[in-house]
Formats: sequence, C-alpha cells, structure tokens
Amino acid sequence: MNKGFFGAASLAAMAVAMPAYAEEASSDERDIVVTAQKREERLIDVPQSVSVVSGEALENIQATNFSDYLKLVPGLQLNQATPGFGRLVLRGVNTGGVASTVAVYQDETTFGSSSGLVNGAILAGDFDTFDIERIEVLRGPQGTIYGSSSMGGVLKYVTNKPDTSAFEVRARGSVETTTGGDESYLGSAVVNLPLGETLALRASGFYRDFGGFIDSIGTGGADIESDINSSKSYGGRASVLFKPSETFSIQLAAYLQNLETDASNSVDSDPSTGRTLYGRLSQSQFVPEFTDVRYRVYSGVVDADLGFANLVSATSYSTLSQSFRGDLTTQFGALIEAVFGTPNDFFQGQLTRVKRFTQEVRLQSPESDRFEWLIGVYYTRERGLIDQDFNAVEPGTLTPIAGLPLLGVATINSRYRELAGFANATIHFGDRFNLSFGGRYSGNKQSAVQVSDGVLAGGPNALPKARSSEDVFTFSVAPQFEVSDNVTIYARVAKGFRPGGPNVLAPGAPPEIATYGSDSLISYELGLKAETVDRTFSIDIAAFHIDWKDIQVFGQVNDFGVNFNGGKAKSDGVEFTTTLRPAQGLSFSLNGAWTNAKLKDDTPPLVGGLSGDRLPYTPEFSIGANADYEWELGGDTTAYVGASVRSLSKQPAGYDLAFRIANGRQRYLPAYEVVDLRAGVDFGRYSIELYAKNLTDSEGKTSLEAPANIPFGAAGTGVIRPRTIGATLTAGF
Repeated sequence: MNKGFFGAASLAAMAVAMPAYAEEASSDERDIVVTAQKREERLIDVPQSVSVVSGEALENIQATNFSDYLKLVPGLQLNQATPGFGRLVLRGVNTGGVASTVAVYQDETTFGSSSGLVNGAILAGDFDTFDIERIEVLRGPQGTIYGSSSMGGVLKYVTNKPDTSAFEVRARGSVETTTGGDESYLGSAVVNLPLGETLALRASGFYRDFGGFIDSIGTGGADIESDINSSKSYGGRASVLFKPSETFSIQLAAYLQNLETDASNSVDSDPSTGRTLYGRLSQSQFVPEFTDVRYRVYSGVVDADLGFANLVSATSYSTLSQSFRGDLTTQFGALIEAVFGTPNDFFQGQLTRVKRFTQEVRLQSPESDRFEWLIGVYYTRERGLIDQDFNAVEPGTLTPIAGLPLLGVATINSRYRELAGFANATIHFGDRFNLSFGGRYSGNKQSAVQVSDGVLAGGPNALPKARSSEDVFTFSVAPQFEVSDNVTIYARVAKGFRPGGPNVLAPGAPPEIATYGSDSLISYELGLKAETVDRTFSIDIAAFHIDWKDIQVFGQVNDFGVNFNGGKAKSDGVEFTTTLRPAQGLSFSLNGAWTNAKLKDDTPPLVGGLSGDRLPYTPEFSIGANADYEWELGGDTTAYVGASVRSLSKQPAGYDLAFRIANGRQRYLPAYEVVDLRAGVDFGRYSIELYAKNLTDSEGKTSLEAPANIPFGAAGTGVIRPRTIGATLTAGF
C-alpha cells in the first residue's frame, strides 16, 4: 500500500490536458467545468482544492489505472501491492484502518463500502480509464455533499455520455516490453450510435494483458518460476441516453470490469530499510497465489428541469467481489508439521464481497448571481461478506492433506444502512464576494454475524449478532473573494467523518472492543487560484491544517484483525501547481506538496504507534513536473513530444511497536523518482504513439508488510513496474 499526500492543484494537469490551440480559443472554450459541488461550475469558481485530468490527458500518457496518473494529481498517493487491492490517501489522512478515507465515484454512483467490515479502504475502485471524459479529485473532507468515508477527499470518474448528434467509432491497440519481464498487450474500442434525435447508445470495451516481471524463488535462492505476477484487466461500459427535450433526460448505464492477478507485485526486501533483497525482483512463494477482483455498476439518472429548480434522481446497484489465495506457509507450515507430524504447504483462501444499493434525490436552483441552493436526500444499503478458509496441502501441490482435522474457517456477514439529508447554498454579496455553506445529517445502522471453527480458530465459535448505530452532522463553510475574473482567494472550513461499527472478535476477546466508534476531522484551508488574462500562466496554491480525533486504527487480537479507536492526529500542508504556456503548443507545469502528518497521541498498544510518529504512506515532499510540445506537420497532421518526472521523499510504513522500540524510529520506504517520455504523430483518423514509462528503471516502493509470511524474516514490499517501452496505434472516424 502506499503514500498519502495532497495537491491543491486545481490546474494540476492543465499542461497535459489542455490542447495546444487553447491560447487562441475563446474564454468560454478555455474554461474547465467541473461538478465538484454537484452542479456545473468553472473550476476557478469552486472554493476548494480540486484537480482535473481530462480523458485526452489520460490517453496521452497511456494511463489505464491509478498508478499511471498519480503524476498528474499532486499529492494523491496509492498504497498498493496487487492490482485492484489498493488504498488511496489524500492530505495524509491515513492511519492504516480498514474503512475508506477517500470515496470513489463513477458519475453519480459511490462505489465500495462505507463499513469497516469488508476492507473498503484497501479495495478502492481502480476503474479502467478508457473513454473517460475526465477525472476530478477533490481534496479535503467532502462530508456535506458526498457523505461518509470522504474525510480525505473524493476521486470521481466522469464518463463520456452518449451523443445523439454524431456517429463515432474508435479503437486503440498497444504492445509493451518490460525490463526483466514478459510483453504486455492492450486493446480498447468505443462506438457511439445515435438512434434518432432523442436516443443514443454508447458502448466501450477494453482488454489489458500485463506481463509479469517478478520471479519466484526457493528458500535457497534458486529459481522456481519466472514472471509470476502477470495480470489481466478486461471489461466494458454500455449506456443509453434518452433525451426527448432540453428539459428532461434519462440515462441508464452498466459497467463491468475484471482484474485477474497471478501473484502480487510484492518482492522480498530488507525489513529495516525496505530495499530489495537478493539483487533481483523476487518473491519466496510456496503456494501459487492469485487475486480476482470483479466490479459491477448499474445506474440510472433522471434529470428534469422543473423551472424553479432542477430535479436529479440517481439510482445505482453495484457489487465488488474479491477472491484470493494467500501463501501462509512460513507462518503456519512449521506449526502444522510440529502438531500433526505432516510436512505441508499452507494457504488462506478468502472471498470478500459487497453488494450496494444507493438512491439520491436532489433539487438544485438555477444558476443565479444572487443565491443558489441545493437540497437532497440519500439512502444506501450494503450487504457485506468475508468468507475465509485455511488449508494444508502436499508440498509443491494444491492437493489437500488427508486425515487432518478442520484447520480453520471464518465467516462474517454484515449489513450497513444509512439515511441522510443534506443542503448546500451560495450567497453572492455583489459581484466579488461569495459565501458557500452547507450541512449534512446522517444516521447509520450496522449489524454483523460472525462464525468460526477449526483448530486455529479455537474450535466452534458463533457470536451473537453485533449491532451499532450512530448519528452524525457534518458541515462546510467557504467564503470566497474574486479579486478579478482571473484571481480568486478562498477559505474553507469543513468536517468529515467515517462510520464506526461492530468488530470482528477473536475467541476470548474482551467485550469492551465489541464495537468501535466513528472518527471525524475538521479541515481549515486557505487557497489562491490565479491566471493571466491570456492564460499563458496560472498558479493554484493552498495551505491546510487538519485536526483529527478518535482515529480508527487496526491491530491483532489472537490472530484476529480488530478495529480500535485511538486518540488524535493532525496534518499540516502546502500544495501548489504552476502552469506556463510561453508559446503555442508548448506547455510546462510544476506541482508540489509538503505534508506534515503525525500522531498527537499514542495508539492502543496492540497497534504500535507513538505520539509524534508520522501517518503511514505520507511522504513529506512530493514533486511532479510535466512538459509537452505539439506542432503542425501540414494538413491535418500534428506531432507531439512530452516528458514527466515524479519525485517522492521517503515515506513511513505502517506502525510496528517492536521495531519502533528496537530501532528508535518508524519503518520507512526509500525515496524514489520516476521519469516518463512520450511522442506521437496524429494523422487525423489514425495516430501512432511511442512511450517509455519509468525510463530510469526506478524500484519505487508502494507498500511494506513486516513481519510478513516470508522466510528469514524478510519484509514484502510492493514495487512499481520496471522500465516499460511501448507503442500505440489508434484509428477512428
């Protein structure tokens, strides 16, 4: 898993996202429009820190997932060792808990889980980025409009809608080669089909086959298998838009994605430094591992202009399913042999599943130069499942060992319901001063049923149904002063929260930890957004302070993972982006962030954090630089070249009290830099692109697990993909 940061950079990706002809475009054409406050607004008018990455920019840098576009969103951090199995962090809001602090949306649909019982924090929806209009990243708590589990921010995928005015077909294909690994093959296609003046269909599909680059080794260092961490991602989206008039529309959409991984991107590493062992990217694996993640999102949005207000009804049903096999031979193999006299390999199988229904209805006023308002109600119902089993098998096989008793099974069925009402308004005091404010009142109820059995679980154990409920109020206030049409100063105070709930309990665990409470934070932000009249230069800078209390943390009780509440934490930071366009087609951007995120109190002893420790996976410094140049070759043909650099300072890993006491410090992952290059020629209907990712072959580390299920006390660290060279061909009409 990975870092935690921020970046006020509302214009963070402009250098890449803005087309080269923008200097000559009209003012309206150059405005970036976002829906951060659930109404369309100019980005510069939104009184909070927002980054936007356009679909064009995503294709330009060959981005298909979280890790590819981090360099375009300053401060966004990804803590990950397996595709589809990752944690997003913004502004340092992370203490290693299992409930999300960054909410992921696809259009109007929130995805994943609000509960801490189905690993929502580490199963962030890593949607494929093909045929995306833009990605919006909202930093800081968004509890007023977006609700629970958005205390760090929101990452929002805005998809391309069906278009009734034009027929479109486009396809892309890529081939890549990775240093020390197998080749990769990627393909995607989209079709937009008008079915009359009021009806249109849009459908897209993608297939990504990524070659592995990590080798499996035995305990003596001998090769067993090469390139074991290959993965596939495939799926698609279909949507239908019915728009009989300018005042009414219905859009129905379905999205599916499968991510299949043969092994994680974790390598054996030194537990003190996080540096790779054995001089190679290798993994000690006794039992072949895999992870399969499946996303399904079905949604319907009704938009009706009632004259006095706009009515929006957004309904969705989504599922997230993850199944995996994890090698636990190092942890349990010797124990099973000692007790039962049977040499063995040992693994854990697990299924995690969330089924979620949501309904939101809101009324929002027309655009006004005096008073604008929004009111709404929101309901969600979630059903969660974690189903685990523990197995001893013949060494080198997946054949169960006969004659052993039941070793371990555990099941948790959970329910989560939330009902909320929210409102937001903006008062315009004249032409230059605005005040935005809002509040949200929400109540949630949760229940969980836990059953376990087997030798490792202490025999049969069925606990009574655990229940919890709570009511929470969140708010935001944001005054804004427009110095001119191109310069805005704003302040923002906002509260966010994350639900508590029932706990998973080990046999004999103390009853006082049967439930844990919600945590909440209040953020104070001051920002400036400015650009020159001709928009050849822009700057976006923000400073923030976050007070966080009752922090949720995660520990172990008798080998059962348990949620706890700790004391307080804080995060201070500054984030900025500058963009320069000195000539037509030429653009530069520099973004950076500094974060000082620390515990203010010791965590519970079972967690291992001490006052003054830095919050996990939050580098103190993060810098990103982008440069692009596009020019005409004649006729409809254009060419471009570009480069990106991303640099992270060292970052703290998760808490470990024994290591902290023995070494007088936290564990840290090494600093690293990543350099990417790109070039292409666009012939109109066809284009060809060449690119290099991680040109310097940096071993950037994104997670650290220690102690881990690895021989000789080694740690497991997630690693970014080595140097990758690729080519893409695009055709469309």
